[in-house]
Amino acid sequence: MAYDLEEQEQIANFKAFWNQYGNLITWVLILALGSYAGYNFWNSHKRTSALVASGLYGELQNSLEAKDNAKVQRVAADIESKYEGTAYAQMAALGAAKSAFDANDLKTAKAQLQWVLDHGNEEYQSIARLRLAGVQLDEKAYGDALKTLSGKILPQFNAEVQERKGDVLTAQNKLAEARTAYTAALAAMDKRNPGRQVVTVKLESIGGTVPVEQKEAA
Repeated sequence: MAYDLEEQEQIANFKAFWNQYGNLITWVLILALGSYAGYNFWNSHKRTSALVASGLYGELQNSLEAKDNAKVQRVAADIESKYEGTAYAQMAALGAAKSAFDANDLKTAKAQLQWVLDHGNEEYQSIARLRLAGVQLDEKAYGDALKTLSGKILPQFNAEVQERKGDVLTAQNKLAEARTAYTAALAAMDKRNPGRQVVTVKLESIGGTVPVEQKEAA
């Protein structure tokens, strides 16, 4: 009988507790389960999106090899509009920019590079900025190219930035400044970088000389 009374007391206490906190507990559980379900759905959605974007990017690569610029632009636009959050969108835009440049469609090339600047991460933005400056150099828009190169670019691209500046300054016939830029590019390059030879030729072609320490590094 004592056990029955204790059990009844526990039941009464539980009922009182549930009456006071039951609704709150129910809603907390609903929110927790909803969040968990949403998390699983979002992860599944991301995996599916990445898989589809990967397939489209493979199609874009095939079109690049076939030099089918029109198809490259269509596929890139599809990836950019539907799978913006994936790395494939940034890679597709860079690939589409190169395809357009090779097809002498500089307007489209610049638009694709601008897409990367607007939507990409810092690494892809740095690459896009360097390539955009190259397009602007080709257009003889030297001031725009230097402005582009003065934007935010990750430190690991410093050698490429200095080399591109040297190219622009050489085109402007600002040879003293160009020599400084090429020398800075060499200083920033790893001694095993095969690109050092190209920069050395550029520097010497405008009357510059490779510093002794740079010759030793080469």
